[in-house]
Amino acid sequence: PILLSMIHLEPLHAFRLLILPAFALLASCQSPGGSRGQTQYLEAFPTDSVPHSALYNADQVSYWDGDGVSGAPSVTIDLSDQKAYFYKGGSLVGVSALSTGDEKHATKTGNFKVIQKDQWHKSNLYGDYVDAAGNVVMANIDVTKDKPPPGTRFEGSKMHHFMRFTGGIGMHEGFLPGYPAS
Repeated sequence: PILLSMIHLEPLHAFRLLILPAFALLASCQSPGGSRGQTQYLEAFPTDSVPHSALYNADQVSYWDGDGVSGAPSVTIDLSDQKAYFYKGGSLVGVSALSTGDEKHATKTGNFKVIQKDQWHKSNLYGDYVDAAGNVVMANIDVTKDKPPPGTRFEGSKMHHFMRFTGGIGMHEGFLPGYPAS
């Protein structure tokens, strides 16, 4: 497991970490045509080889019971179970389903501290190329691999409530496919 010692984890922020991924999963159920040019993080993620149960049962475990509990906050991530375990003062106060890195982007193991928090973070590597009106011209791109079409600009994928651990590695709200996919 990975142990993440939090600098400070406010109850409302922890609640968002636990509950908002479930809302993100529900929001991802809309048809791609309903996005109105907005980036849908992992909207086009291939799901044809994924078991039906993994897609639709990604989060049936999340809860938060940490309001009013004192003690140093920490998070342990279990890569095999794809769950985050939230602690305060050594007591388990919450659990959240999550999606860690895949084979190409493996999640680093070890002990980390949160070095940055950004409520409205956007990726500087992954997102869409959009035209002047904000319409998506090229979706789900990697700026290190995909060249922008003429007349477009880069719009980073939304990674709200981002907590950076090291370099480009962190934890954020987003789509929960039920398996390692980040």
